[in-house]
Amino acid sequence: MNVQKIGNVAIHKVDEIARMALEAKWLFPSIDEGLVEAHRHTLGPLLVEPGSTRLYMSFHSYVIRTRHHTILVDACNGNHKQRPSMPAWNNLDTPYLANLAAIGVRPEDIDIVLCTHLHADHVGWNTRLQDGRWVPTFPNARYLMARVEYEYLLNQKEANPHTPVNRGSFDDSVLPVVEHGRADMVEMDHMVERELGENIWLSPACGHTPGHVFVNVGEHGHQRAVFTGDVIHHPIQFIDTGVANLADFNPQQAQETRLGLMRRYADTDTLVMTGHFPSPTAGRIVSHGDQFRFAFKED
Repeated sequence: MNVQKIGNVAIHKVDEIARMALEAKWLFPSIDEGLVEAHRHTLGPLLVEPGSTRLYMSFHSYVIRTRHHTILVDACNGNHKQRPSMPAWNNLDTPYLANLAAIGVRPEDIDIVLCTHLHADHVGWNTRLQDGRWVPTFPNARYLMARVEYEYLLNQKEANPHTPVNRGSFDDSVLPVVEHGRADMVEMDHMVERELGENIWLSPACGHTPGHVFVNVGEHGHQRAVFTGDVIHHPIQFIDTGVANLADFNPQQAQETRLGLMRRYADTDTLVMTGHFPSPTAGRIVSHGDQFRFAFKED
């Protein structure tokens, strides 16, 4: 994805894992694999693995650079995190920080980390291993997390203290940020620009998790970009909006949020910054009869 410009704001994508093929039935347990075959040509080999029904996904962050601040949206899986329940994410050693440096950003340059939600593949780089301890990767940043999301997970941990929460990521990628005094628990409609003087705000996007949020970027009060997190995982969910992800907290609410996104932004100039679509990743929602499709923005 090339750098996207929204007024005076520049948006960069930072890859952790540019492309990973995952079994469609694992990613979406309710999916009919015939749906993948029927739309293989339409989706193309960048989204469906040739010769199989495995679907390609990307794991990436976004960096929003404004006139005054550098903001990171979601922090991928992280290195050296123990995820035995998800071997593809277990004990990774990726060049994520080098990829960040390639756009001219050091960890200490990040002012704000915005978490769309607190699943393991979106918070891992919140922390890194230093002298055997997990410490905030971005030492000067405030980490903004939806209060309801954090409290839900904290209640899980307190109720079952010996059971890993979110594959263990709550302990190694969320709580250390809180313990270091870098976390701010905010409401789901938090207006980031009140603090930063920028047109950036959060809005509720519940369903995949209890406190999932959109990150919105606008110019002169008009919305121009929306960061979707895990409201939608793969373009096949435009073809069948009822296809639910295995990790959806409330599948019906997740579908309603997904449909709301499509209806609101179809045929507008709002740039949709997806959470897991492989490159070119960004695009716009377009009408397709009484349904919708995703039109990738050409690099």
